[in-house]
Amino acid sequence: MTEPLPLGGYRIGVTAARKVEEQIGLLERRGAEVVWAPALSLEPNRVDDASLRAATEEVLARPVDMFLATTGIGMRTWFEAADSWGLGDALVAAIGHAEILARGPKSVGALRRRGLRELWAPESECFEDVLEHLRGRSLEGMRIVVQEHGQSLSMVAHALRRQGADVTVVTVYRVESAEDLDPLFRMIDLVADRRLDAVTFTSAPAVAALMDAAGPTGRRDDVVAAFQADVVASCVGPVTAAAFELWGVPTIHPERNRLGAMVKQLETELPSRSAGVSVEVAGHLLLLHGEEVLLDGAPVRLSPAPFALLQALLVNPGHVVSRRELLAALPSGTAGSEHAVEMAVARLRAALGTRIVQTVVKRGYRLAVTS
Repeated sequence: MTEPLPLGGYRIGVTAARKVEEQIGLLERRGAEVVWAPALSLEPNRVDDASLRAATEEVLARPVDMFLATTGIGMRTWFEAADSWGLGDALVAAIGHAEILARGPKSVGALRRRGLRELWAPESECFEDVLEHLRGRSLEGMRIVVQEHGQSLSMVAHALRRQGADVTVVTVYRVESAEDLDPLFRMIDLVADRRLDAVTFTSAPAVAALMDAAGPTGRRDDVVAAFQADVVASCVGPVTAAAFELWGVPTIHPERNRLGAMVKQLETELPSRSAGVSVEVAGHLLLLHGEEVLLDGAPVRLSPAPFALLQALLVNPGHVVSRRELLAALPSGTAGSEHAVEMAVARLRAALGTRIVQTVVKRGYRLAVTS
């Protein structure tokens, strides 16, 4: 008898534009049904040659004390452009005299190919950890050059300026959205209607593009609620996952920033979620399996609002979930105020028992998980 494929029966959305054939192949060979909707252009990194040259000349005009490299493709693109203007050697020399901090291994690799060596790089590959490394350090009077990736780092520059630094941000390229957004709009509907089991993301700009596209459709809150409860947001690494933090969306990502590792993680994650969530709450065994709720083995009928609220509380059992996050998790059509959350909590307590859901004053609600 043929063994079932590990992702057989699961429907997975893919938002990548580059290397998409490889990713789709990995998923389909494991039995998944794949829905593809590129969030970004096939050639997403648009370089404004004149602006980049002007920024490069500004960098070369004065000594650089510290240089922050953020992306491998950004550094390679910048070096190649500088070479074409006859400024490549001067740029390497200017960076070489500075204290170099790099966000991750790809930017480190691009620097080292030019004979440059970073002083420090975070293991997490998160730019926030670069800022944390500098927090508390006096940057008064230091000239810092930041290589910007496809999204604005204006807030980073502002934080460094508050520490006294003279900051120059170099925009190497801007990320362009997909030319045809219809597939992305269809995927947004699939996520919002919870007709996908997972969606994969291989870059932070892809996360931003999907959430930006969800705004005009009027379904952004539904998308956030679906990701918080039913649809797995699968990211290739921590940098991509961090783009979801703004929306309060839980994510998964593998330890190794690789496509294969991301797909392998889904092989484990999706079946475990299908098996249901079982937790001990206030001395009772609570089981959520699909749309079925069991309390100590007895079925409990919940209307859509308290059911959605229970799903949101079960994302991280025992952790406090704010009223704002719970409001976003409620079904579309629910009155958009915190009173709707209070009503859903009251109905959930009426169905499961008053001790199941605890109020945490001024913070929100949590399940009374037995430790």
